[in-house]
Amino acid sequence: MLTYCFEDTPFTLDHSEELNPWIEALIQEEGHELAELSYIFCSDDYLLEINKTYLQHDYYTDVITFDHSEEDHLVEGDIFISVERVHENSQNFQEEFWQELYRVMAHGVLHLLGYQDKSKQDTQTMRAKEDYYLSKAPHRP
Repeated sequence: MLTYCFEDTPFTLDHSEELNPWIEALIQEEGHELAELSYIFCSDDYLLEINKTYLQHDYYTDVITFDHSEEDHLVEGDIFISVERVHENSQNFQEEFWQELYRVMAHGVLHLLGYQDKSKQDTQTMRAKEDYYLSKAPHRP
């Protein structure tokens, strides 16, 4: 089951029914099964507090993923996304907002699937997976 929540942001996602099959297909193509996944869209300050409280990091970030799965093949977790960071990153990378948002959404799922981005090689693998799944994402105006 996929759910979408909004905390401390006026942002809304009015097309989740278009995103659900894309996210579910990503998970299935990677050999996993969706159990329960929540996307929480929030402000910079909201995500900063989560970063400080749970990860002891005092800096802004675009996405934080919490894995709650107890079985390797099941995807169960929470993905927090700062809408403000996504906006800023889309401008910095000269990408459309929706393209950057979908990249971050896929990035969070890929973390739940075991992909990491700590090393240069891991980051390259993660980016290649993001690009691949972005090519399958629903198109937005």
